[in-house]
Amino acid sequence: MQRMNRRGMEWLSAAADDPTQFRQIWADDPRMPCLLATGRFFDVVSVEQRLGLEMFDRLLRSGLPFGPSVVDRKVQRVGFFLGSQSHETFTHYLERGTSSPPSYRYLGHGSAVVVPGPIPSSGDRYQWLCAPMRRPEANPLRPVALATALVASAELLARIDRFDEQCPTPYAAVAALPEETTTDAR
Repeated sequence: MQRMNRRGMEWLSAAADDPTQFRQIWADDPRMPCLLATGRFFDVVSVEQRLGLEMFDRLLRSGLPFGPSVVDRKVQRVGFFLGSQSHETFTHYLERGTSSPPSYRYLGHGSAVVVPGPIPSSGDRYQWLCAPMRRPEANPLRPVALATALVASAELLARIDRFDEQCPTPYAAVAALPEETTTDAR
């Protein structure tokens, strides 16, 4: 969980219909989540939480470019912010990566997303995985990286699920190992 700085708050408040009122809400309660329209300053790709946390970890470890990321603990979803109008690029690379894309929601023009306050608490429903620290730089690789991480993370989780079905207990995993052949080297 991260906290947002002043420049991140300025960027998000600029996306609001009334930036002054938006900043006042957070001045009164820095934990208050707020609803922001998507499509003007940013779009959001939303996935189920398990997949989203794997994607976040993969993006972080690999050093691939990504922007702010938010988690909604109640509905168990993770949202990744992209530059507005990234839908075509994102879907192009997603379809290049797999013939059956994992489930996701793309929130662009006409949608909205709830963002955490700048200083959420560990028990809050909405939390920043990666808080905005400034207006994200336009990076054409961000939708490519996100699509790639989505496909790779979904494939990894599918493999783990198949393994869990085949070997539901540690004993079953050991029993599935091939028998060792012993050779007498005397």
